Amino acid sequence: MSRSVMIVDDSLFMRKILRGIVLEKGYTVAAEAGSGIEAMRGLHTLHPDIILLDIILPDSNGLDLLESIIAACPDSKVVVCSSIGQSLVIQKSLDMGAKAFIQKPFTPEKVIEVLESLEA
Repeated sequence: MSRSVMIVDDSLFMRKILRGIVLEKGYTVAAEAGSGIEAMRGLHTLHPDIILLDIILPDSNGLDLLESIIAACPDSKVVVCSSIGQSLVIQKSLDMGAKAFIQKPFTPEKVIEVLESLEA
C-alpha cells in the first residue's frame, strides 16, 4: 500500500511541482489544499501519512496550522516546505513537531531525500 500525502500550499504551481515529485516516487496524493481551512477540512476525513506544509497561507500562519495538524492527526508526519528559511523559523517548526524542513526553492532530489528519511 502506498503512503498518502497531503500538499498544503497556496501556490497552485508549487502544488503541481510537489504532486509530480510525490507521484513519481510512488506515493498517493490524498489531497491538496490552498489554505489552512481546506487543509483542516481534508485532515479530518483523510488522515494522510505525510503532510507537506507551506508556512505562508492566505488564511493562516503555517506554524499555527502545524500545531492544529499535529493535534488532529498525531500519526501524520509533517514536513514544512517554505521559502522562509531563517534558522529560528526552521528550529521552531522542528520543535513544534515537524519531521523535516525543506527550503524553497528545492530540487526534486531534496524532496525525495526527505520522503525517504521519513520511511526509515
